[in-house]
Amino acid sequence: MTDSKSARRRALTALAALALGLAAGRAPAQTGDYIVAVVNQELVTAAEVEQRLTRVRAEAQQTRQQLPPPAALRKQVVDVLIDERVLVTNARESGARIDESELDRAVANVAAQAQLTVPQLRERLRKEGIEYSKFRSNIKDQMMVERTREREVAGRIRVSDAEIDALIEERRSGGANAQFNIAQIMVPVPDNAPQAVVAERRGVAQAALRRVRGGEDFAAVAREVSQDGNRAAGGEIGMRPADRLPDVFVKAVRPLKSGEVSPDVLRSAAGFHVLKLIERKDEAFSVQQVRARHILLRPSAALTTEAAARRLVQFRREILAGGKTFEQLARENSEDSSAPQGGDLGWATAGAYVPEFEEALAALDVGGISEPVVTRFGVHLVQVVDRRQITLDAKQQREQARNILREQKFEEAYVEWLRDLRGRAYIEMRDPPQ
Repeated sequence: MTDSKSARRRALTALAALALGLAAGRAPAQTGDYIVAVVNQELVTAAEVEQRLTRVRAEAQQTRQQLPPPAALRKQVVDVLIDERVLVTNARESGARIDESELDRAVANVAAQAQLTVPQLRERLRKEGIEYSKFRSNIKDQMMVERTREREVAGRIRVSDAEIDALIEERRSGGANAQFNIAQIMVPVPDNAPQAVVAERRGVAQAALRRVRGGEDFAAVAREVSQDGNRAAGGEIGMRPADRLPDVFVKAVRPLKSGEVSPDVLRSAAGFHVLKLIERKDEAFSVQQVRARHILLRPSAALTTEAAARRLVQFRREILAGGKTFEQLARENSEDSSAPQGGDLGWATAGAYVPEFEEALAALDVGGISEPVVTRFGVHLVQVVDRRQITLDAKQQREQARNILREQKFEEAYVEWLRDLRGRAYIEMRDPPQ
């Protein structure tokens, strides 16, 4: 995955946490409360620190995680809250903009993730003492932060061609999952053969290698010279995983490109071999594709997002009960060009869809049907039809390697960026009142 996709996933996680009421709004100091820190124009209050401490302790208890001593834990929580203020103020000053329709979709998506309608979400927030306007403001801040972080951190990451080459070579040389289609010319040597016979057999194999290197067709030479079971097929043994081939074969063909012949005759316990690499498939450079179908309803003045979600919930029930198929309902109801095909979207690689849609696909087994998913296009009911693994070509391998390296460098670049922001921010720590 790329660093930008990771950032979007982190944004969705943060919004979901807000939806569950785990993060209270940044309320002004209350009676008995006091200011712990001033960050630019934002305040961190003691009440908020205590709320976050309560949340951290509850999560640690659920996961059986050991926490540091109270004083150290409190310092960590204060630092995290200061970082959050630094990020939010920077995002606001950077000019990041979230329009109301985007914010509405984000709220609707958070509600859908919690399996609630927006009115139900508002009621839940009210019961937990969180103002809906503050909740929307928190989501907006999170969206601005993620948008700014994605842009600024990505701009700091540099990946060189040398790094890409090194990663590709590392994965190839260490890839036990690679598959090879090899052709061979085999000249057997009997057990305990005298040196004269061994020399004569080696000479036959070397002569065959010279003929192939001189331009003769490998398959034709194999049919004439080779003495193994694949002789009739021109010596081709078929595609096999590396762990189902002799180690000496794998070592000999690993440096070769498709179509190349081993530079020397290879000796094994069975005799002498001339090897040709016909094709290789590197599982280390493969991607999963998903085939999905969906039903899309587009909200309008006559159909609210909540009403569209309720209709899709009913469709899901009909499908699961066997009343109608997904394809039938898609043809009859979907407001998408895929409707005539029963909602079929064809094969797609990760990153082809918007983040909310991707998240829904990732959570489903083959044949599984999602709850309603809200995106900027509308409200979807999604089904995974099938998954498959495909091997990338050379250009795609380099792009995947680049994305892997960018992802590896993302966290370090993010920490550096945050350190720079914090170094430029106005931060004033306050002592508790006496």
